Amino acid sequence: MEHNMDRLRSLAAKNGPLCVGLDTDPSYLPQSVLAGFSSPAQAVLAYNKEIISRVKSDGSACCFKVQVAYYEAMGLEGMKVYAETLRAVRESGLVCISDVKRGDIAATATAYARAHFNGDFASDIITVNPYMGFDTLKVFTDFCMKEGKGIFVLLRTSNPGMCDIEQQELKSGGRVLDRVAAELNRLAKESNAVFPAQTCSPAGAVVGCTEESDAAALRALCPEVFFLIPGYGAQGGAASIARTLLGSGTSSAAPMGTVNSSRGILCAWKKDETCMEKDKAGTLTLADIADAAAQAALASKKDLMSL
Repeated sequence: MEHNMDRLRSLAAKNGPLCVGLDTDPSYLPQSVLAGFSSPAQAVLAYNKEIISRVKSDGSACCFKVQVAYYEAMGLEGMKVYAETLRAVRESGLVCISDVKRGDIAATATAYARAHFNGDFASDIITVNPYMGFDTLKVFTDFCMKEGKGIFVLLRTSNPGMCDIEQQELKSGGRVLDRVAAELNRLAKESNAVFPAQTCSPAGAVVGCTEESDAAALRALCPEVFFLIPGYGAQGGAASIARTLLGSGTSSAAPMGTVNSSRGILCAWKKDETCMEKDKAGTLTLADIADAAAQAALASKKDLMSL
């Protein structure tokens, strides 16, 4: 059986390492588009589906990452849009990553896993937070081993505050993130027995590309761990750092990670002269902004795969 992280790596080798983030806030959409829908949530859903369709057709990305907070903020209708967006991603054949950052123990962790691996909010891979302890990961890794699901564990994030905990030195030696990396390597060895043909572990890591200082060291530290790499684009992360974290992620080999871009793609229309002229004239359409997003995705793919 192939697990979802292996499937993601195969798609990254085929389509390139870009992950399109559907962290879609209604404020990212022009008023001329919002006015054509019964609610902001329905406009978001229509935009998401247009982007998914174009990205699938262009082959510009290997996966989509859907950040649940943006949909929770829209209430009950927003959560329905979240479920429909996940469904549209799965139907596209690309990998669906739910950015939910769950982390709890026992029965609560089991409920989180059921909620986000099966049912209305089913996803291929989810993000999890290990900082309550590694026992919080067990329920999720059980789903990985039994059902082929995947998880991305927070390792080194892209925000400035990551220094507050992740970079702190332990009395036993090394940093907190080094301890998390060691656990990920243990899980990789454990999964080898279940998936002997795997090319990477079903337990991946979130590693931001905003810090160049230890990018190569982190890549070498976790050789079997596939990375979800945020921070590229709107957050200022450079493609050169992302390529270091991808390891063999060039045009000639299968990447060991996927690089997320959200606002840089979702809001690309705001940097497009034609779109801005149409917006001033009140004639900007959903198709126009989706076309701008698709072009931004293709440009990001090219940038990430440049040697």
